[in-house]
Amino acid sequence: MRLLPLISAFLLGYSVLLLPCALAQTAQRGDIIFETNFEGPDALKGWGGSAKLAPGFQSSQALFVERAVGAPGTSAVAQIPLPVEKVRGCLLHFSGMVRAENVSEKPQSWNGVKFMAPIVAEGGRQWPQGSIGVGTFDWQRVVFPVRVPTDATQMSLYLGLEAVTGKVWYDDIKVTVRKPPFVPQPRTVAGPPYKGHNLPRLRGAMVSPNVTEDSLRLFGQDWKANLIRWQLVRSRAQAKAAPLDLNAYDGWLEGELRKLDAALPLCEKYGLLVVVDLHSPPGGQVTQGGYAGSDHGLFTSAACQRKFIEVWQRMAQRYKSAKAVWGYDLANEPIEGAVTDDVSDWQELAERTAKAIREIDPQHAILVEPPQGGGPGGFTGFNPIDVPGVVYSVHMYLPHSFTHQGVHGPSKPYAYPGEIDGKLWDKARLELALKPVVEFQKRCGVHIYVGEFSAIRWAPDNSAYRYLKDLIDIFEANGWDWSYHAFREWSGWSVEHGD
Repeated sequence: MRLLPLISAFLLGYSVLLLPCALAQTAQRGDIIFETNFEGPDALKGWGGSAKLAPGFQSSQALFVERAVGAPGTSAVAQIPLPVEKVRGCLLHFSGMVRAENVSEKPQSWNGVKFMAPIVAEGGRQWPQGSIGVGTFDWQRVVFPVRVPTDATQMSLYLGLEAVTGKVWYDDIKVTVRKPPFVPQPRTVAGPPYKGHNLPRLRGAMVSPNVTEDSLRLFGQDWKANLIRWQLVRSRAQAKAAPLDLNAYDGWLEGELRKLDAALPLCEKYGLLVVVDLHSPPGGQVTQGGYAGSDHGLFTSAACQRKFIEVWQRMAQRYKSAKAVWGYDLANEPIEGAVTDDVSDWQELAERTAKAIREIDPQHAILVEPPQGGGPGGFTGFNPIDVPGVVYSVHMYLPHSFTHQGVHGPSKPYAYPGEIDGKLWDKARLELALKPVVEFQKRCGVHIYVGEFSAIRWAPDNSAYRYLKDLIDIFEANGWDWSYHAFREWSGWSVEHGD
């Protein structure tokens, strides 16, 4: 797409603006690449498809799309091209006001009210979009992030209705640069990477916060493990009742910390170091696994971020002298989603939190997982934080169709090694999946801890054993500490149960 026709179409006299900053050689955080409030006589200039005007959000005009029952085709969508050339590699922030009337149920989860930014890239097509409900609702703000591939050739903005009927209005659409293209920051580290312990290797598992002394004794003395990852995990009922009630969060956390207080002397007795894992930070929504995750309010609420730092300051004060504690895992599998303008993304929040901990506790390791769920790919666009004594943690559940088969309902059985989702998965493929972690380790001179990895025990033909063996061989070859998911938590992940 050529920029000149697009620029000339959106002069400053129009309500649709391609801002001059989009012409800069390098996009910077905060640059506005597209903005419209649909005001003025030329409000729809440049738009194609089913674009009309109607009364707007606190204004005279908004874009309006309607699709009646029995209308031809499957969709009614308005679209406009976006300038992709200057934002390749950027993380963009899409925001806008949306309201709807009598929108029918979605045939598929990806159908419905569209606030979408389709992308064409050499590596394939993508359809990132905001999450919007059905039925009738008043004006609400919708936000979503879009990572533009470095090889992107086209990008557009789609507004309207797909495979549903009803009416929808849009106003105050804005696209800004949240992060410029990622620039790796190699570090020169004198001496061996910081590990936070002097043992040859840490090997262990996650445990339930209700684990018994007998189980800890068995794990430490009989199984010869030397590490547990202790989950501070908030249940579905607790989280759904008041997800943003920070006073209720404090009450829940204090109860969980008392369990940890009672367990730490036992862990020291049985030779187990402890990772304090904040599995459920403030503001998290209930996940598919039934607990409050590291998302939603953590990246949309400044109050939740202040509380996040505060609770880690409190825990650092509480455990700074605890001999059994190895380290503090700041947030389990952080998922940024759409980070609002008044809060920090995960890279920034992790650094702010780690610095606050270091003012209180200079001793214990701080464990940081990458964004987008803590998986290997999260390290591709991640830099180390500027805080001493940090270990970087990864979770490994790839391929998910294999590791989680049958967990959330009936699914196709997959054996390992073998073809899974159209690809041959074997040890070489696992090494390829973990390549971003190895590259991060080497580029930044840091120590790696595998905080979670597993495979469901009923995978066919003893596949879980072979998968786990190959993974552990890879971990050991790279010198990584690790904790299996999980010991005496849920029988599906248990190595003590049969098929």
